[in-house]
Amino acid sequence: MNDIQIAKIEEIAKSISPNVKLVEHHNQYTLVLDIEDDAIKLLSALKNNSDIDFDTLTDITAIDWLNSGNKNVKSRFEIVYFLYSIKNKNRIRIKKPVPDNLHCPTATSVYASANWYERETYDMYGIIFDGHPDLRRFYMPEDFVNAKTGETYHPLRKDFPIMGYPDTLPLPPYPEKTGIDVEW
Repeated sequence: MNDIQIAKIEEIAKSISPNVKLVEHHNQYTLVLDIEDDAIKLLSALKNNSDIDFDTLTDITAIDWLNSGNKNVKSRFEIVYFLYSIKNKNRIRIKKPVPDNLHCPTATSVYASANWYERETYDMYGIIFDGHPDLRRFYMPEDFVNAKTGETYHPLRKDFPIMGYPDTLPLPPYPEKTGIDVEW
């Protein structure tokens, strides 16, 4: 990314939120927002500016900071948007803390591809995207819940047990653990 594009990105971001930070690490750029900042407005501005033209949303995911010990973390979860400019061949990330109620606005009005990525993030982390046209589980069955409490399970949360919860989904057989030789 050249200096003119970086300056334009910073100008756009600062016009939406004066507190936004542009962080560079190994020539990769991330815009870090505050919890009250409008990520959807920023996504739209980055997409619609012809100088930088981030026309493609390549992914949305989340980070679970549970027990990380990082004192800079403002929320347990962070949403991360990955953007790409086909014209300029540039990438940028946008990171935004998620409120404690786990509700964020959907980005489907800006990028149609957000539909799938938000469903995946909802399924794996439990973050709810308000206004999403079809927010439902992506990988896990709809009834992947605690039978006693009805609480939904989200497997990429740090408090989810590595081997899963007993009696939720059967694990595949592991012949190597039974001492039986397996022929490949």
